[in-house]
Amino acid sequence: MKDSAAKNTSKKDDSSIYLGYTADTSHLEEENRLLKQTITQMKEELDRFRRVPMLVAEVKEIIGPNAVIKLPNGNAFMVEISAGCEELKAGDHVLVEQKNLAVVKKLPLQKQFSVEKFVIMEKPKNTWEDVGGLDNQKREIQEVVELPLTKPQLFKKLGIDPPKAVLLYGPPGTGKTLLAKAVANSTNSTFIEIVGSELVQKFIGEGAKLVKEIFQLARDKAPSIIFIDELDAIASRRIEMGTSGEREVQRTFMQLLAEIDGFKPLGNVKIIGCTNRRDILDPAIMRPGRFDRQIFVPIPNREGRLSIFRIHTKGMSIEKNVDLTRLIDEMDEFSGADIKSVCTEAGYFAIRANRTKVSQRDFIDAISKLRANEEEESSDFMDMFV
Repeated sequence: MKDSAAKNTSKKDDSSIYLGYTADTSHLEEENRLLKQTITQMKEELDRFRRVPMLVAEVKEIIGPNAVIKLPNGNAFMVEISAGCEELKAGDHVLVEQKNLAVVKKLPLQKQFSVEKFVIMEKPKNTWEDVGGLDNQKREIQEVVELPLTKPQLFKKLGIDPPKAVLLYGPPGTGKTLLAKAVANSTNSTFIEIVGSELVQKFIGEGAKLVKEIFQLARDKAPSIIFIDELDAIASRRIEMGTSGEREVQRTFMQLLAEIDGFKPLGNVKIIGCTNRRDILDPAIMRPGRFDRQIFVPIPNREGRLSIFRIHTKGMSIEKNVDLTRLIDEMDEFSGADIKSVCTEAGYFAIRANRTKVSQRDFIDAISKLRANEEEESSDFMDMFV
């Protein structure tokens, strides 16, 4: 009996040892499988890194089983189209091999430029209440931009076509951009804001294509307003002789002229140009039919300075004994941007003194500081010519 019991006990011990060994083996096998899978993934990743990158090209023409493609550097080639490639047409963008430039795949992109980055989908928050001292300018831009977009029936009854574009010109900091944003807010239009220098591209024809796509985007999202800041960057007076870069700027400028009064109607698309140098603009863009309305935005007068000052100080904590009359007289020949800078600097003077309200002395010190900076900049500018 004792021998049989001992045998049974030894069998149980062997069984438990076997089960434990099996469990350890399965754990190791699972870990080994995960390691092999990781190694395989890493090898695939390395293979992808070793692959030669493909080029992006534009299809210019389809000729039977071949295609004429244009590379970003401007060179054109006739190449073969792979059997598995989708149906192509002129204007498509494709991936091509680096060695033989064979077309491998069609890209879903139909535009070479991402013009959507210029679009502000949400209308600007600036309203007419934020514009001070420019009553005549507000009325004129409302007649050219706001009325045709909000009440087009008035122009149909009169039998006249509203102007296509308006030019805002004047010294820096007088509120030209603010006027454009306020009218975009009042018309609930798509606001496309671009800078003239952004239209100047490196390769031949790219700037003109960008202008074309911006205007097409404006038509698709009409009613819309195209605001071109620093218009003189591309619309300066043309000269007969120049570098290749200047000739490319002129090509972009001619495309802009063609889009303004070309064959495709602008419809509910209005153009607002902005510049500080009206004197250097090309006469072609100033003629009637293009920038019909030209609005001068001057340095504000005394009433304008008071209106602008009240706009910028309506949210500030100011002492009751502040003499507005004296402050307005002290800010003679200040632009709207200068007045805003004075309010900001006065707030800093109050913060340095650990006060929660801005005093008369803070505004006076801020005006003196701004004038001193302007005199120093003017002196440095004159020293350049001595």
